[in-house]
Amino acid sequence: EKKILFTQEPQDIMYSLNMEHSEVILNCAANGYPIPNYRWKQNGTDIDFTMSYHYRLIGGSLAISNPYKAQAIGTYQCLATNPLGTILSQKAKLQFAYIENFETKTRSTVSVLAGQGVVLLCGPPPFFGDVYYAWTFNDHPLPVQEDSRRFISQETGNLYIAKVEPSDVGNYTCFVTNMQAQKRIQGPPTPLVLRNDGVMGEYEPKIEVRFPETVQAAKGSTVKLECFALGNPVPNISWRRLDGSPLARKIEYSKSKGTIGIPNFQQEDEGSYECIAGNLRGRNIARGQLFLYAPPEWDKKIQTTDLSIYDPLFWECRASGKPIPSYVWLKNGEPIVPEERIQIENGSLVITMLNVSDSGFYQCVAENKYQTIYANAELRVRASAPDFSKNPMQKISVVQVGGDVVIECKPKASPRAMISWAKGSEMIRQSKRFFILEDGSLKIYNVTKLDAGTYTCIAMNQFGIAKTSGNLVIKERTIITVPPPQMDVTVGESIVLPCQVFHDPSIEVVFTWYLNGNVIDFQRGVPHFERIGGESVGDLMIREIQLNHSGKYVCMVETTLDNLSAVADIIVRGPPGPPSNVRIENISSTTSQLCWRPGIDNNSPIQIYTIQTRTPFSVGWLAVSTIPEILNGKMHTATVVGLNPWVEYEFRVVAGNSIGIGEPSQPSKLLRTKAAVPVVAPTTIGGGGGSQSELVITWESIPEELQNGEGFGYIIMFRPVGSLTWTKASVSSVEASKYVYRNESLIPLSPFEVKVGVYNNEGEGTLSPATIVYSGEDEPQLAPTGASVQSFSASEVDISWNSIAWNRSTGRVLGYEVLYWTEDSKETSSGKIRVSGNITTKSITGLKANTLYFATVRAYNTAGTGPSSDLVNVTTKKSPPSQAPSNIAWKLKNSKLCLNWEHVKTMENESDVLGYKILYRQNRQSKTHILETNNTSAEILVPFGEDYIIEIRTVSDGGDGSSSEKIRIPKISSKFHCDSCGLVYYAQWQKEAGKIVRCLFLL
Repeated sequence: EKKILFTQEPQDIMYSLNMEHSEVILNCAANGYPIPNYRWKQNGTDIDFTMSYHYRLIGGSLAISNPYKAQAIGTYQCLATNPLGTILSQKAKLQFAYIENFETKTRSTVSVLAGQGVVLLCGPPPFFGDVYYAWTFNDHPLPVQEDSRRFISQETGNLYIAKVEPSDVGNYTCFVTNMQAQKRIQGPPTPLVLRNDGVMGEYEPKIEVRFPETVQAAKGSTVKLECFALGNPVPNISWRRLDGSPLARKIEYSKSKGTIGIPNFQQEDEGSYECIAGNLRGRNIARGQLFLYAPPEWDKKIQTTDLSIYDPLFWECRASGKPIPSYVWLKNGEPIVPEERIQIENGSLVITMLNVSDSGFYQCVAENKYQTIYANAELRVRASAPDFSKNPMQKISVVQVGGDVVIECKPKASPRAMISWAKGSEMIRQSKRFFILEDGSLKIYNVTKLDAGTYTCIAMNQFGIAKTSGNLVIKERTIITVPPPQMDVTVGESIVLPCQVFHDPSIEVVFTWYLNGNVIDFQRGVPHFERIGGESVGDLMIREIQLNHSGKYVCMVETTLDNLSAVADIIVRGPPGPPSNVRIENISSTTSQLCWRPGIDNNSPIQIYTIQTRTPFSVGWLAVSTIPEILNGKMHTATVVGLNPWVEYEFRVVAGNSIGIGEPSQPSKLLRTKAAVPVVAPTTIGGGGGSQSELVITWESIPEELQNGEGFGYIIMFRPVGSLTWTKASVSSVEASKYVYRNESLIPLSPFEVKVGVYNNEGEGTLSPATIVYSGEDEPQLAPTGASVQSFSASEVDISWNSIAWNRSTGRVLGYEVLYWTEDSKETSSGKIRVSGNITTKSITGLKANTLYFATVRAYNTAGTGPSSDLVNVTTKKSPPSQAPSNIAWKLKNSKLCLNWEHVKTMENESDVLGYKILYRQNRQSKTHILETNNTSAEILVPFGEDYIIEIRTVSDGGDGSSSEKIRIPKISSKFHCDSCGLVYYAQWQKEAGKIVRCLFLL
């Protein structure tokens, strides 16, 4: 392809005559095939490289050696050409930065009155380029600093002193710096002296430095306006806009306020500006108007275009700028001249009928007085016969029954080809179902199976004819036969959403499920969702459906030919979400008013609310009573009743609906109910005991949650039975459960009526019912008489005594205490047992065998124990025999069991055998029968049909000895038995088929 495109274009250059480099290069480079050639124009005239040694080409760039100002200054433009045409680059200016030296003649002395204003002229020599002015005073190395009294104009270079003071007398020197010329020059000094013929009086400001009445400013540039006045007193400088709008915040002020800078100048910065110089004597004003100008910028460019011969061309380019740009059209670098076929109007170019000769490079040029810009494009005009080689018809087109299909026919042809169609060998005529589109493609509506076949597109123009063919294949249409239904389900259920289709067997079907617009990705193992079904079934199973599964489900069925979908809305209902913002609005001693906000109802209206509370004394959360008693789903406030005073409570609210009870709310803020007089009196009032002259009163202490306030304590009221006067005492300890009243005049064991109440800082509360409590008593004064002891076995003895006939003077007897010990033990470590009431005998067990024990008895009451009885002693029996009966033999004779065993011999430290005990019981029963005998044999009647368990043990003074091993006697039958005179250790019958097989005796 032949084309040219600039990759580098020349830019404006400011060249310093003082630069060490003696060559200027204006860059130009372009891509193109074939490679383009370059030439340059200076001020619109072609540069002849053969006529001047100063100019030469480096690639496409222009190099100017030893540039001479008068010869080289001007506007340059690069032209790139190849066989297709030429394009022009943007224009670039070459300018020379310089500054000449000041004249060396002496400056005249400037003489002024003190208080008068003065202007010291800089008078710079000729220069080009941006310069900066500065002044020095006498021999000071630092330049004069601007302030409200002194100002240096960067427009003229002059130094202005608003009011001369004696300290200003001296020599002033102007310095001019041209950064682009890389040169700084110094003028001759100007002497300033004071006249001695008087002093200048006060006068109004006189503006010496004014900005122009009209200022043209480039868009995006920084605009500087100068304004300074002479006067006495020194004038104050201020700025404003005439339209009344405030000055932009971006404006920058110099130290003297004599210069303002407006950076990034925009349309809104346009307008009239005013500088006001004022002092006590008056004021003066300088005005000027700022106008924005903008070089052209492209809004719309032309684009490279391929068209056929005889086609029309319409190109439009548009640029913005201020002033509004004008347009010029170029072809191959030359202006286009309008004619009958070619029309140019502003930024548009129209060629009504193209010729091959119209091919080439075109440029739209937009220009105002500030800049010229270029938009480039290539026009290719083609003339050729129809050709399908690059865009043949699709070999196979597939469509479903009832659908529409477009068979494309897009040959490459210039001019455009005439199109006709054939099916097989028959030409197609346009009808309601067959339609040839504007681009030549064939569209068939409402396709049937009969439309299948080979279709041929025939393209023809004056240069030739071409054909292309393809087959149309008809498939069955896909239909969703079982779509998913709308469903209303409860959270936790498992459901199946069906999605079943009928489709052409040769087409693969892909099912995709969406929930609320998001794809359900089964490959990533999404919880709860599972695809089930086969090739034509895309059912979705949702296991244990969740609340967030509510929404719009879409089953998308996709084939290579069509897409279809079915939608179902699934509503998941569940228990309500937790209420929020639970607040305690008001709290008293026993009630609290709550309010809350409902949580989400999870698609089932809230029917009821329950309020729960928790205190430091409760185990978990407990439901509380409210007013009203039942809180329906529309209520969001309630009063909790039945609270305890002075207890810290926090509350939460639980909502319920037809599905169930939801999660509880966050707890409310912890608040304490107000204090109140305690109402719960102590219980379990009792007492008694204690020392003589004491009345001991006890009760069960009140838990903290029932104390109702601070300063809690107990009130104790008591009086002798029959008395009318109560004695009152208080106990301030909240944990107290006992009070002891001491009085030497108390009669022992006197009955008192006792009440115990409660109080706190709010007052006294309830008293308990009266209870009889006896005063303390003295220990018993009498010792038991007639004590005796008797041994019954190796480990048990019985002790007995006579009861004491007591009265108040001898001390009440509540029971007796028995002390016992061995000869080698101390009485302090003896055994001790008690009996209550008037019991006068007691067995002592767990003793050592064949051991001497001592014992004594004494009475006791609440005050303690009395004197002991006379000492008695007894020796326990020897140990029972350790040897168990052995060699036990038995025999059964009818229902009689005969037992026989060997006599047991005892050891020297064991009690003699006095007889034997036979213990027997049925196998399946726990009741044991005992038979005692002095012999080594016994007979026992046993019924038929039961097994028996038998054991034998010895009997002695020391108690029962060891038992024999348990013997199991098998059950006997009334029909089958063996009579034998011998002793039987084991007998067993075996039956088979109802007959006796054998009777076995072990003798």
